[in-house]
Amino acid sequence: MRPTASYDPGTGGTLVVTGVPGVLIQHERLDYETAWAHQRRLVDERLTGQQPDTLLLLEHDPVFTVGRRALAEHWGGDEEATHVSGIPVYRTERGGSVTYHGPGQLVGYPILKLNRFCEGPKTYVRMLEEVIILALARWDITGRRAEKLPGVWVGDERPAKIAVVGTRIERGITMHGFALNVAVDLAPFAHIVPCGIAGCRVTSMAEMLEDPVDPSEVRRCVAERFADVFGLEWTRS
Repeated sequence: MRPTASYDPGTGGTLVVTGVPGVLIQHERLDYETAWAHQRRLVDERLTGQQPDTLLLLEHDPVFTVGRRALAEHWGGDEEATHVSGIPVYRTERGGSVTYHGPGQLVGYPILKLNRFCEGPKTYVRMLEEVIILALARWDITGRRAEKLPGVWVGDERPAKIAVVGTRIERGITMHGFALNVAVDLAPFAHIVPCGIAGCRVTSMAEMLEDPVDPSEVRRCVAERFADVFGLEWTRS
């Protein structure tokens, strides 16, 4: 069944939690190719009912990923080669352009049967953004949306992106997801056009707070806010 909801992604309302069972899978660090294969396996298992709705939370080794909307000038155009500084490049089936993943960044891959939670991809993206916005509020960081630019932004005079969202719906099952910059090295973003947005500034929680951030606390908070927004109850992790 779809959770009974009063949540409106446009107004930042609250979803009525219904306790739909879900599984939280956490990895400290996983290389991109292994995580990608894990996602595809979980999608197949969710489709056949072998796996409940699931959220993967993890960090990656340094990697650039290229989405379906990326242009060659956003990242160099040759996925067979490694990028500047020896960081590998993967062309993926997710939406969006190019981004960087690395240690100090919390990545979330929801594997959900989409029609249980919302009417379609646009609402789903806004729900993912809401998870991040609510989590950032725990540290008094005000996150916001930008029209036609999926993800979460901070700052008013010089907005910077603190979290990216890039998804794929495979036979009604979600994959890929979001990445929140907690204390990630921001230097590799200078080698690409982040998200294909010219002049895009990128920031992190650590940079915003000018103080160390406990990644385990951020991970716990994001898992809790995800459960709130999607009406899930983690049965195991």
